[in-house]
Amino acid sequence: MVRSSADDVDGYLAEVPEGRRDALARLRQLCRAELKGFNEVMAYGMPAYERDGAAEIAFASQKQYISFYLMRSDVREAFEERLAGQDMGKGCLRFRKPGSIDFDLVRDLLRATAAAPGRVC
Repeated sequence: MVRSSADDVDGYLAEVPEGRRDALARLRQLCRAELKGFNEVMAYGMPAYERDGAAEIAFASQKQYISFYLMRSDVREAFEERLAGQDMGKGCLRFRKPGSIDFDLVRDLLRATAAAPGRVC
């Protein structure tokens, strides 16, 4: 499932493979708890969290992995050491297995994102 046509995040989660659903639901729960003042939307076929109309965080179930999108370069730079050992593209953390998600790292990234607005890349 690369791009969903779901209208909302509940619909998105209902579509994902059962083996990934709990991990994705936990990501959603963390986003909703930590990103106060953000709007939960569907953007580009995946759940995203917007502040002032700009998506700063998103996640998705991809074919080979679960993606966590961190669209703030300032937050990525602040966490450079902790992200060094992760499978990461320009703004995407990739977790090959649901059990490999570092929820503590994700929580810290969300808190840093929520702490102050910043430029979205």
